[in-house]
Amino acid sequence: MKNGRIAIPSNGEGGLKGTRAGHFGHCDVFTFVDVENGEIKEVTTLSNLEHAQGGCMVPVNLLADNRVNALVVGGIGMRPLMGFRQVGIDVFHDDQRTDIEPVVMDLIQGKLTEITNDQVCGGGGQ
Repeated sequence: MKNGRIAIPSNGEGGLKGTRAGHFGHCDVFTFVDVENGEIKEVTTLSNLEHAQGGCMVPVNLLADNRVNALVVGGIGMRPLMGFRQVGIDVFHDDQRTDIEPVVMDLIQGKLTEITNDQVCGGGGQ
């Protein structure tokens, strides 16, 4: 990915030096990484919203409203995955590492693959 905004569900304060949350829908914040010409230009964070109202689509709409192009998750359920696909956000999978910066660099360098339907989680138990 050479240009666009990457979102990573993050623990605590988030940021490039932070760690990725295990379950994207229940993360504390989203770390946004803006990429131009294959380089990190800006890093910002946005608090996650409660999703009692609207269920799994709340984070989908939140990220779509914030012009996100790609999301990196360790796991995701089928409903939000379908939602992200509908709004044009590509969802990439990395369940090996929790450090944000190396995962972002791998995505920029094209080393991560998009999540497939057989990699989705069964629900909120993860």
